[in-house]
Amino acid sequence: MIFVTLGSQKFQFDRLLQKLDELVEKGVIQEEMIAQIGSSTYHPQHYQYVQFMDRMEFSDTMNQATTVITHGGTGVIISAVKLGKKVIAVPRLAKYGEHVDDHQLQLLHQFDDLGIICACYEMENLEQCVKELPERTFRPYISNTNVIISSIDEYLHTI
Repeated sequence: MIFVTLGSQKFQFDRLLQKLDELVEKGVIQEEMIAQIGSSTYHPQHYQYVQFMDRMEFSDTMNQATTVITHGGTGVIISAVKLGKKVIAVPRLAKYGEHVDDHQLQLLHQFDDLGIICACYEMENLEQCVKELPERTFRPYISNTNVIISSIDEYLHTI
């Protein structure tokens, strides 16, 4: 099962939901998929969705999923990789009204460089990410908060 989660902030991520609908309609995605769409206004036509889940429902859905498709939020990415899930992360971009700035691009580059997720920087590449994901292997997540924070901080200062 694929779990799509877009966070709980006030920002929509309609672009991602629409693209996923296209991929299901085309048969690229054939697995069961459920999405927590948050503040998005687009309502998927080809897969299940809810606006928000409570903590228990979110946790249960995350545990059942084999794949997580998400925005570039640190919390959900870390939670998913800790559970051994394969993650595709797509950054929210300010130019589409999905966030106030493009910090998620920087975060995804860091996670991508660590080899723990599949970062999809351009929506037109999502189909390829989905197709390649089953064959990809990722480095296991090793919880070491201080190293990660230091690494992200160092990376952000190089930009």
